[in-house]
Formats: sequence, C-alpha cells, structure tokens
Amino acid sequence: MRRLTLTHWIFIALVGGVGIGALWPHFGMALSPLEVIFLRLIKMIVGPLIFATLVVGIAGHGELKGLGRIAVKAIVFFEVVTTCALVLGLLAVNWLKPGAGATLGGAAASGTVLGGGGVHPGLLDSLILHTFPQSFAQALANGEVLQVVVFSVLFAIALVMAGAEEGQPAHVVLRFCEGLMKIMFKLTEIVMWTAPFGVLGAVAASIGKQGLGVLVPLAELVATLYGALAVFLVVVFGATIVLFRVPLARFWAAIKEPTLIGFSTSSSEAALPSALENMEAMGVSRRIVGFVIPTGYSFNLTGTTLYLSLAAMFIAQAAHMHMSLGQQIFMLLTLMLTSKGVAGVSRAAIVVLAATAATFGLPLSGVALLLGVDQFLDMGRTAVNVIGNCLAAAVVARWEGETLAAPTELAAATRG
Repeated sequence: MRRLTLTHWIFIALVGGVGIGALWPHFGMALSPLEVIFLRLIKMIVGPLIFATLVVGIAGHGELKGLGRIAVKAIVFFEVVTTCALVLGLLAVNWLKPGAGATLGGAAASGTVLGGGGVHPGLLDSLILHTFPQSFAQALANGEVLQVVVFSVLFAIALVMAGAEEGQPAHVVLRFCEGLMKIMFKLTEIVMWTAPFGVLGAVAASIGKQGLGVLVPLAELVATLYGALAVFLVVVFGATIVLFRVPLARFWAAIKEPTLIGFSTSSSEAALPSALENMEAMGVSRRIVGFVIPTGYSFNLTGTTLYLSLAAMFIAQAAHMHMSLGQQIFMLLTLMLTSKGVAGVSRAAIVVLAATAATFGLPLSGVALLLGVDQFLDMGRTAVNVIGNCLAAAVVARWEGETLAAPTELAAATRG
C-alpha cells in the first residue's frame, strides 16, 4: 500500500472538517484551537526563514558580478512580470470579489500596520518609518516581516562588502546562514506536517459556525485564480513572446514537459532538470540557462505572486475589512519583497501569505481555511512559475542577440 502524502492528509482533513462541522457543529467549533496552534507554528518560522534565505540568496551569488549585463536584464524582466502578476491579481479579486460571501471570525493578527480606514495625511511617512527596525530581535518577536526583510538585505550587502568568498573572514557567517537555511527548510517541513490538524480545526470551526455555504467562496477563489492565470498567460506572456520574437512552436515544445511535471507535482524544483535541459536544447546558451532559471526561483514566481495578491484580498473580503487603494498598493509592494524570501520552501505561498496577513492585520484564520484547497491552487500557480522562468531564459537570450537556432531536436518533443 502506497504511503499517504501530506497532500492526501490535507484532503482527508478537509473532508473530515466538513463532515464534523456539518454533523456536529458545536464539536467542530471546539476544534478551533488546532487552527490556532498551527498558525502560531507558521508565525514562529517566518522570520528566521526569510532572514536565512535572503542572506544566502544575495551574499551567495558572487557570480552576479561576472554575469553583469545578463543579471541586470534578468532582474528587470523578473520585476516587470511579477508586478504585472500582482496587479492582475488585485484587479481580478476586486472585480469578482470571491471572498464577499464568506465570513471569518476571530481577531485580526497582531503586528498591524494598516488600519481599516483610508489613507490619512502623514500615513506614507509613518509606513516608511515603520519599515526600518529599531531592533532585529524586536522585529522577529513582533512578526514584522518588512523589517526582517530590510535588515536581511542590509546584512547581506554588508556581508558581501566584508568579503564572503571562501578563505575570507566573513565566509564563516555565510556558511552559518546556509546551515540555518537548511535547518529552517527542515523545520518548515515539520511544521507543514501539522497542517492537516490546522485544516481540520479551521474547516470544522468555520462550517460549524456558518454552515456548508462557506465552501462556495473557496470554489469561487479557485475559479478566479485559474481565470486570472489564463489571462496572464495570454496577455502578459503572449505579449512578451511577440515583443522579443520568441519562436512559439519551439518554446511550447520546450516547456510542455516541465510544465506538466510542475502542474502534476506542485513542485517547481521537480521541473527544474527538465526545464534546464529543454531550454538549452531550444538554443538558449548554457550561461544564460544556468543563471536565469535558478535565479528565477527566487525572483520570478509569477504564478505565486498573482495568487498572493488575490488570496490576501480574499481574506480581507471574507473578514469584511475594507482596504483603500493606497493600502492595497502598499500591500502589493510588501508582497513584491516577501514573495522573494522563501523560494524553494514547501508550501511557501502559505508562509508568505501568513506573514503578509499579520503585517496588515488580516485574520490568520483565513490562511488556515485556504489550506484546504491549496493543492488545487498550487498546481496552477506552479505551472505558471515554470513557464515564466523558461520564458525569462528565452527573453534574456533574445535580448542578448541569440537566434535560438537549436542544433538538435528537443528531447521534450519526442517523449511520451
């Protein structure tokens, strides 16, 4: 008998939570502490995880100096397309309002930056000041993710300036951060194995309090995400392919295998070997493929960033918390930073979403509720992440003047 995976257990917990909440509503509401425990564990890992991954991501890329022009072009492309993804997510969720029919109980998270009202005079100044920590320990303790990001970036820059190369005195600090990152990845895996209990408690309590109608907004969220991802693929990626004259037929032949792997496994990492091999076979030079695609796993998660803006506003709508345009824009800027802090982590979007919800005073109960359908959401956003990173490699290659004239046929085109 095949061993059940975490995804299987989450589905079992989802079904169990629905049954308990519908049949025994009072017992279902009594299970809410399971949700609270899970969310506290998530908040526990966010700060150290972001610190370690950002420091290693910045200070560990000494090759950026050598790549120079390619690095600049890749990062410009990453930021443009991820900004488009965030904006499209906000437009979709504000237009369709999938969370309007839901109701989330519970108090908002601590560490609130933005209130529910409009943007008053001087708010921008206070927000900017709030971004910079007085103490790193205080920022960690209070769950102030933006302050953790700022400290981590400055720390990484200082580490590079002090000499992080092997043999230099500061290299031991980089090695420590690499070890911390690996430990935090493992700790994240451990915490995520408590997710079924969190889902069971969240779903049972929500249905026990509100009835089966709470499932309708979740189905609407899934439909909204896939619709927005389809529009993003056609409009943004389609325009990019036309603008940079990427050969569509060969590009599709190159990406169909890694995209299918990413969609079916919900893992961008599982699709990485196939993506590297097929993009090089398409005609993209090895130096571009070897830099752009792995770097894109930190800076170019377009499907995930689109989902994050959509999901954060879904929680706000479900909690009946109004966010002004200014607050939504500031949340967008926050997501641009935090979404780059936990690349490669299992269920990374949930960790980032929890951190963002805490920053903006949104109820974390919404994050646990979304976990029940996260597998459906993760499949779509992972597929778009894979396509986006492959397209980034092709775009930078065309930008560098490469013709993408493949010397051999794609291995992906002849498989299965």
